[in-house]
Amino acid sequence: MRIPIHYNLRSLFVRRSSTLLTVLGIGATVAVLAGVLALQQGFATLFAEAGRDDLVLFLRPGSTNEGDSIWQRDRAERLIKTLPEIETDAAGRPVAAMECYLAIRRPRLGGGETNVPMRGVEPLSLVLHDDVVEVETGGRWFTPGADEVVVGEKLVGRIENCEFGDVIQINTTPMRVVGIMKSDGPFASEIWGDFERMLEALQRPEPNRVVARLKAGVDVEDLDTRLRKHKETPAKAMTERKYLTDQTQALSIILLSLGGFLAIVMGTAAVFTATNTMLSAIAARTHEIGILLATGFRPVPIFFSFLIEALILGLLGGGVGCLLALPLNGVETGTTNFQTFTEIAFAFRVTPTVLVTAVIFSLVLGLLGGAIPAWRAARMTAIDALRRR
Repeated sequence: MRIPIHYNLRSLFVRRSSTLLTVLGIGATVAVLAGVLALQQGFATLFAEAGRDDLVLFLRPGSTNEGDSIWQRDRAERLIKTLPEIETDAAGRPVAAMECYLAIRRPRLGGGETNVPMRGVEPLSLVLHDDVVEVETGGRWFTPGADEVVVGEKLVGRIENCEFGDVIQINTTPMRVVGIMKSDGPFASEIWGDFERMLEALQRPEPNRVVARLKAGVDVEDLDTRLRKHKETPAKAMTERKYLTDQTQALSIILLSLGGFLAIVMGTAAVFTATNTMLSAIAARTHEIGILLATGFRPVPIFFSFLIEALILGLLGGGVGCLLALPLNGVETGTTNFQTFTEIAFAFRVTPTVLVTAVIFSLVLGLLGGAIPAWRAARMTAIDALRRR
């Protein structure tokens, strides 16, 4: 025979004070875990979802990111002109561009400094990155050859001199902000200017990468294998999506490790709370357990009955934790990307994956907290249980 579930629900309601305490303890633990996971999801999806499979990046072999990739300019130009896999426009010109990149220290509004990515782009870069939109009313893109820049919208209000019309001093070169650009990816945390002017202002003699659109059907992995061994223009080739996804690994590992550590520490306390709650319930219902055993219920159904009660506690705590974490969805924040050591702004993302993980974690806490009390209840004999009051 099975003990009906409403018996457990009624028991939780009767002991509502201890039930509420346990649910809040589990909920707080779950909320912290969900918050850290939402932070990691926001950072990872910012890069992964913004990356495109139709764009291919060419870096120096051995480099891990564009910051430590330096191309010789003549080799970059030779790659663009001679690589047959690169798509051409109606005039027969390769749809590819060189870009320079450097992170420089910029003061934050409110104090402190951080590394802000500066990017020099050729006119064709704006064609390739056609998902980047200039959004400031009255603003425009920088004029090629002019000391002008366009600032990512995530930097406005966070970094000094990033408002429309401000002047940014890059080494000895003043650059006027003539537009604010919007992007769903990391470009929203960058400052863009003309390729040639940025090379001079940043005192970078060579480009960092080549970005291109390949012809349909080209296998990027095969191209990468072949170019790594190329004698004249050795290169590391990958899609923009893969490159951006790779840039999330270091911080994602840190955030997941932090979430795991907090989950273990706070989860241990939540498990003890659940265990104490269930032990108290068993102590108060010993006579009931004796009656159940005397009326024919076996130890196994009693064990599972109390275990289900603990799982209900965990599930309720998981629901509370998810509700506490939901307001974080969309909240903007910023941190350092440890892969490139640059400032990146992004939003918390409470995704279905985060919620499911949080609920599963809460059920595990309930299971761990209820296992020992359920086992103790199942080991009672009818005579011993009825003798207790």
